[in-house]
Amino acid sequence: MKNYVQKGENITVPAAAAANSGDIVQVGALVGVAAGDVEIGEDLDLVTVGCFSLPKLSTDAVDVGDVLYFDAANGVVTLDDDTGANDRIGVAITAAGNPSAAVVVRLDG
Repeated sequence: MKNYVQKGENITVPAAAAANSGDIVQVGALVGVAAGDVEIGEDLDLVTVGCFSLPKLSTDAVDVGDVLYFDAANGVVTLDDDTGANDRIGVAITAAGNPSAAVVVRLDG
């Protein structure tokens, strides 16, 4: 295909803020995981496909298959889409009870 650009598993974007490897990063509606440490303005490799252990709202009781959203204000994934304010990030592939700090998420990509 002459119009094919890339697989889209990793997207390189300018970092709007400093990020550490493994941080959840949101650029508009694009949400992924930082592949490395970056400072503001540097090229950020954003991983948009795969399964990652991510911080979650500790009070959420997550079941396998639950849809998860990114709460940018708190930097965690949550069951709550906050009436459309939180962007979908993926689906839980492990259960994580209340309280717990993390859950494994398959990114939507």
